[in-house]
Amino acid sequence: MRITAKVNDLSFTSKLLLSIVLGALLTFAYAPFSFWLMTFLSLISFIYILSNTSPKQGFKLGFAFGLGWFGAGVSWVHVSIADFGGIPLIGSLTLMLLLSGYLALFPALSFSVLCRYFDQKFWPIALPFIWLLLEWVRSWLFTGFPWLSLGYSQLYGPLSGWFPVIGEFGVSGLTILISTAIAIGIATKQWLASFLLVAVLFVSGISLNHVQWAKPTGQKARIAMVQGNIEQALRWTPEQDQPTMDKYKNMTAAHWHNDVVIWPEAAIPQLEPVATEYLTEIDNIAAQTNTGLITGIVNYNFETREAYNNLIGLGQKQSNNLNDTSPARGQYHYFHNNRFAKHHLLPIGEFIPFEDWIRGIAPLFDLPMSSFSRGDFQQSNIEAKGYHFAPAICFEIAFPRQISANLYYNTDFIITVSNDAWFGGSHGPAQHLEIAQARAKEFALPVLRATNNGITAFINHRGEIQSRIPQFEAAVLEDTMQQVKGHPPYRLLGDWTIWCLSLLAFGFACFNQNKSKETK
Repeated sequence: MRITAKVNDLSFTSKLLLSIVLGALLTFAYAPFSFWLMTFLSLISFIYILSNTSPKQGFKLGFAFGLGWFGAGVSWVHVSIADFGGIPLIGSLTLMLLLSGYLALFPALSFSVLCRYFDQKFWPIALPFIWLLLEWVRSWLFTGFPWLSLGYSQLYGPLSGWFPVIGEFGVSGLTILISTAIAIGIATKQWLASFLLVAVLFVSGISLNHVQWAKPTGQKARIAMVQGNIEQALRWTPEQDQPTMDKYKNMTAAHWHNDVVIWPEAAIPQLEPVATEYLTEIDNIAAQTNTGLITGIVNYNFETREAYNNLIGLGQKQSNNLNDTSPARGQYHYFHNNRFAKHHLLPIGEFIPFEDWIRGIAPLFDLPMSSFSRGDFQQSNIEAKGYHFAPAICFEIAFPRQISANLYYNTDFIITVSNDAWFGGSHGPAQHLEIAQARAKEFALPVLRATNNGITAFINHRGEIQSRIPQFEAAVLEDTMQQVKGHPPYRLLGDWTIWCLSLLAFGFACFNQNKSKETK
């Protein structure tokens, strides 16, 4: 009663400031902090504040909460704008604020709809569908930016067992359900229902964590990943092309005994048509040592003037045939089909919206390699020494629906390559790694993450980091990855399960809300 009175006594300005702080605290729920309980402490506190305000204030408070959430959570974007965008501090902060403000619109709309159309007693069953609907829109609008989705914060919590069942998207819905139920339970002093809900979902999540969704086949692949640690300022400097290519070749020289070697995104800085001689050399070395190699490179077609951010396969493509005595030859020729072209392009970084208008305004809008063509949503896996890899380049790993569309019956691993040098020593790369872990747990498949300057890591099919290289270190990471077979519910059904359940609950809330109005 005293807590309720104190919250009600707060001015609206105080509630706005408190909402920003509570949103910012969510940063500690994600990597590198991974304090999963913070998500619930933050959301429960905010929804409790929201339950004691008028419906007209719902949007403003939701926007303030979102501003704190994304302003602190994706503050690493400021590093790339300030350090590599050539924009003064005031300009980079303004752009950062604009991005955070855009992202804050989604929670603001969710809470606005909730306050306007539903009584508080129906919030726990109405909000999950509203929230998921707006998060789904955030995942594709303007190419999509689903970063910091709530489910990622629960990778180490009791709900983590739900990842292979309903995915990170579904875990976001459960997180909202639990937080809202507890907040309304506190506000109405009806604890029993919310306590039972938390107990059931937490205990079932812990139990599901012990289910073996995929089983080892007994076959193993020996894989090496090369982290070159090339400074971002040197990556597209023409005179550094050959030193960079020599570095990757020399770092790999002692590791051709592996089944597959992986180089990160755009590890080869020359355009593919220019680098064919180098690619042929690496292709032949890999083939002669009975090794497959996967590397990132930019392909530019001088005839069509189209550029693609590609992953290509070199060296041994099929598994070794003991009966074949012919000399080992590589598979590579320009524009061969063992490749993947990035589909989800990053605005500003990889394509410029309204390019004719805004190029030249600032160096940020005229960065090297910032005008790519888009690859298909669904493409063939890359094959290396008989293993099939479902690729995701850079932040594509944050799009589970695209990953799912590229998983086939014979897919052995998910591979994600990146260059996180843009984000310096911020928490962006750690969040990126956490997202890759979520994909591994969802689909019960190992994820191999190769980056230019960290964090390169082997992730097993349970989403656990098996081995890793620290950031800002030039090194080669070797490990043996167990092949697994299995199809967890999320791989079979995708988001349909959580959509059906949340829509059913939302329909029940709408029905009872209308019924409640009729009886008044």
